[in-house]
Amino acid sequence: MKNNFLAKKSVYDITKFTTLDYKDHLACIIWFVKCNMRCSYCYNSKIVEGEGVLSNKELFDFLKTRIGKLDAVVLSGGECTINPDIVELCEEIKELGFKIKIDTNGLNPDILRDLIDFSLVDFIALDYKAPSEKFKLITKNSSIEKFFKTLDMLIDKKFPFEVRTTIHSGLLDEDDINSIIIDLNNRRYEGTYYIQNYLHVEDTIDKLPEFSRAMNKSLINNVIPIDFRNQ
Repeated sequence: MKNNFLAKKSVYDITKFTTLDYKDHLACIIWFVKCNMRCSYCYNSKIVEGEGVLSNKELFDFLKTRIGKLDAVVLSGGECTINPDIVELCEEIKELGFKIKIDTNGLNPDILRDLIDFSLVDFIALDYKAPSEKFKLITKNSSIEKFFKTLDMLIDKKFPFEVRTTIHSGLLDEDDINSIIIDLNNRRYEGTYYIQNYLHVEDTIDKLPEFSRAMNKSLINNVIPIDFRNQ
């Protein structure tokens, strides 16, 4: 690894141990700074709008201490795929023997395709932020066609991945979720669709209030497998 690569700071923090973020794996989470969205409910505003704290050298020094103790690394953020060194980072993590899971908003389909084709990622969690008509309102980004390109690519490749949506009742309702479910079914998505509640913190990007009501599960279309997380 070159010194300039090792000196770069793009990591905000490291969660040293998790059994929840990569099913059936002992993992850590690497939180990368910056994002190409500004989701209203985002609770990682300090990561999205902040600067890197840890260098790549510090990241790899930590990972070397976890060889034989952890079996996977979760790359999250922010949006890890906008990191210009993401391919090299994944190569180095793989060299240490870890599996890699990526949490992504899907707006970088070409990067994700490269990571898959180079066998540099083992699992992807894809955030389906909102149906088309609300996508820009919630994410402050109009590139939903790039998201659909990623979704279709993952389905076509039969790559191991999950689709998930975070809901705040002030932003998404049962009709919105059903619109997403119908779209996933039409695209022949065969996995489980995970619906998870927004977790309230004070410094969300749009300073949202706590959501006022729970999703009415009886109104949700069940044409595909659904799992309600943290509900």
